[in-house]
Amino acid sequence: MTAPPAGPPAALDAVIVGAGPNGLSAAVTLARAGLRVQVIETHAQVGGGLSSAPMTLPGFVHDFGSAIHPLAAASPAFRQWPLHAFGLDWIHPDAPVAHPLPGGRSVTLERDLHATADALGRDGPAWVRLMAPLLADWEGLLHDILRPLPRVPSHPLTLARFGVRGLPPAALLGDTLFRTPEARALWAGLAAHSCLPLSTPGTSAMTLVLALLGHAVGWPFPRGGAQALADALRAYLEYLGGTVVTGVTVRDARDLPPARVTLVDSSPAVLLGILGDRAPTHYREALQRYRYGPGIQKFDYALSGPMPWQDPRVARAATVHIGGHAADIAASEAVTQAHLHRRPYVLAAQHTLFDPGRAPAGRHTFWAYAHVPNGSDHDAQAQIEGQISRFAPGWEGLILAHTRTTATQLQAFSPVFHGGDVNGGRGDLPGLLARPVPTPTPYRTPAKGVYLCSSATPPGGGIHGMAGHHAALTAMQDEFRLKVES
Repeated sequence: MTAPPAGPPAALDAVIVGAGPNGLSAAVTLARAGLRVQVIETHAQVGGGLSSAPMTLPGFVHDFGSAIHPLAAASPAFRQWPLHAFGLDWIHPDAPVAHPLPGGRSVTLERDLHATADALGRDGPAWVRLMAPLLADWEGLLHDILRPLPRVPSHPLTLARFGVRGLPPAALLGDTLFRTPEARALWAGLAAHSCLPLSTPGTSAMTLVLALLGHAVGWPFPRGGAQALADALRAYLEYLGGTVVTGVTVRDARDLPPARVTLVDSSPAVLLGILGDRAPTHYREALQRYRYGPGIQKFDYALSGPMPWQDPRVARAATVHIGGHAADIAASEAVTQAHLHRRPYVLAAQHTLFDPGRAPAGRHTFWAYAHVPNGSDHDAQAQIEGQISRFAPGWEGLILAHTRTTATQLQAFSPVFHGGDVNGGRGDLPGLLARPVPTPTPYRTPAKGVYLCSSATPPGGGIHGMAGHHAALTAMQDEFRLKVES
């Protein structure tokens, strides 16, 4: 990078609306280039969905949004920044993922590729053949897929291998490659993170990425809560000279301080409010047609003891995929666009087995959610808790307190979670190619100096900061004529 051009002091170079992971990432990227940056956040603390709070009882720390962070640990942006010097300490459970099965069995994704293969028995060789070529150049692959799609790849051979394997529906690829119920269930549990029916083309791509990250970097989480990652990003930004203003809501451009560029880490609807009359009709209509995926309903529990899993080996992982066999998970995810399945797939996290400081001595936290129709306020507690009970009978007797967060409550917390969609938009192939509109540089808006940097832009949902990073690089090239490497 070259130094920014000399000019009159005082005014900000950039203002960022929203202090979620993408907003903070954009701010750090700009501040590292020597630009004068300010972040404006509605809430009293930074982080957005990357935040923690005592949501049940005093002394219990719960993650409001994201709980486990393989993408953050692997993020090309976060990995190059000294966040450890600002309080970030990754905790790595013994195994990245556990998947309980009916009959008191379970299967785990192990950090070691060959240990996973051993656990999968006769499907082990197929798992190695699938993962080993991608694992050999995982950093190059992530560099290419965590960017806008219409780009010349830096690692074309690895990307081609990934594309061939990632384009089929996850259900089809899993049934084709694997024969054992353990391998098929493990694959389906990973695929359900896509928030799409497993019959959707392209769902194998996210499944591959999550499995690959389990082997490459694990599925860690920040000691003390997700808030620790957000706070480390803020502290690094302030070290670089950037500022953060909390407790201020931006509704239109009049709420913003003067700056050469504005980056919006929020929903397309918030962006339209800031653009006002500067949004041409065609752009406004395109954003109003933006497609969202299902919402989630989430529960945070304070427990008097650890989860009583039928298979004690489930306690080796902080992340637990609760859904049973692959066919059960496929059936659950096929209906979330319309209603909740009677036995929903539940994504769960048990942090305090590995980070006991998050709860009083001997106590534990449990984090769980299921996909629900977008905008649904239906109380899914009976279905979610009933599904958990299949694999941890009697766990309800450990509950000291709980908090339910509905899809509409998530949207009220942040408009980026429209209807409770935690991925910021539907993640199928059309949704990735036109995110939020079909254009080679989706961060730009029709208004000069205004950019969108939220999960509604590539590469989409997940805690990686890459949408903010790429939006900031685009602004640096457009407005400050800085040479950057993407």
